[in-house]
Amino acid sequence: MLNGPGMNQQSPQNIDRQRMPVDLALQVLVGLRRDDQVVVTSQGSAREWPRLCRHPLDFHHIPSAMSANLPLGLGLALSQPQREVLTFTGDGSLLMNLGALVTIVASGAKNLTVVLIDNGVYEVTGGQKTAASDAATDFAALARAAGFPTVEGFDDLSRWQADAAELLRQPGPRFIALAVHPEGEDFLLDPPCPIEEQVARLKAALMDA
Repeated sequence: MLNGPGMNQQSPQNIDRQRMPVDLALQVLVGLRRDDQVVVTSQGSAREWPRLCRHPLDFHHIPSAMSANLPLGLGLALSQPQREVLTFTGDGSLLMNLGALVTIVASGAKNLTVVLIDNGVYEVTGGQKTAASDAATDFAALARAAGFPTVEGFDDLSRWQADAAELLRQPGPRFIALAVHPEGEDFLLDPPCPIEEQVARLKAALMDA
């Protein structure tokens, strides 16, 4: 199971274990967001984040293939070492690219925070349960074994709200697992604006240092 001071000791054998509302979990990060921080969302987080925050350094990545967000976030962190980069991944996407955890640590990037949105389902393909929800996969333990110096998992909103600021001050790269509720039948995702506009806006914001 996910472990750490923010986790209730409940079995993750099914997706009905204690979870947080995804919008409230993300709102914690919105409230702590630094003005020069790059935020890369994908899949479900790309649906929710723009409802909570609009910023020139936001990039909402909804590709036709899953699992690309961690390499994208890592590339930004390496090319922008003066900035903190926060990149989201889903549990389904992370299962498709667990090697990215090792690559991130091996890269030496310290300015990267990976936030796992663990809702137990594949949102973009219709809400099927992930294999991890049946296998009791401990994503935090995987990140810790990969060498992340800062790893925590949360399924309780009040603890997440209380611990988030201090956690983000810890050495990077950081891995934060947030157990959240699936968002019902809201599976169809479209970029908030065309990807070409997002790329141009992000490039301009990155150059405006």
